[in-house]
Amino acid sequence: MIGKAIRADLLKIKGKGIWFLTFLAPIGLIAMQALNYGLRYDHMMKAYADDPWGNLLENILMFVPIALMMGITILSSMLANVEHHTSAWKQLLALPISRYAVFGAKFAIVAMLLAVSCAMLAIRTFALGVALGFDPSDFPSLDVAKLASYPYLASWTVLAPVLWMCVTYRNQSLPITIGIVAALLSIFPISEWVPISWPLASYKATHGETFVFAGLACGIAILLPTAVHFNRKDVS
Repeated sequence: MIGKAIRADLLKIKGKGIWFLTFLAPIGLIAMQALNYGLRYDHMMKAYADDPWGNLLENILMFVPIALMMGITILSSMLANVEHHTSAWKQLLALPISRYAVFGAKFAIVAMLLAVSCAMLAIRTFALGVALGFDPSDFPSLDVAKLASYPYLASWTVLAPVLWMCVTYRNQSLPITIGIVAALLSIFPISEWVPISWPLASYKATHGETFVFAGLACGIAILLPTAVHFNRKDVS
């Protein structure tokens, strides 16, 4: 049942600009670093001659949590607004399909779109490094895989509640405000106990896998009660 709901939502988002934003985010991150290196190429290459790939990843990493939080917020809001703007919730929920499947499908689509965006970031990171003259044989594939996956998985703890707010409330000002604040705070080492710090800590901390598992576990733990709430709530 959830598979049918996912296919239906994928058809709905065609022409809505959601796929465009999914591919635009990694392009934007790489474009910023291309400009950064373009303006200071000689300095950057001399200062980090011992580990040019590592320096590139560190520069990209600082913007990954912000991009993830903003991506979660914008994609969740746009996906929910497909129904909000057309007042189609009542018609959708009147169909012979479980509300849990409806909510789960929207979570799965946002998670999938973010995963695609992160995969594109890894590919474009390699392309930028090669374009800057880095040795392809030194490409740190494991580190790039971690950069593309660890912060993404650790951000699930934010994805679940933001999506729930976007879906259940027609007025998007609250989830968007929360998403923006989370994005701005995500690059600061507030505390390892604060979930918005987990995307950055998942890559930089010694035991980053702990924050990956914490993000996944908390995301799923939050998903369950929010799905129950959506199942019981009247959505207009």
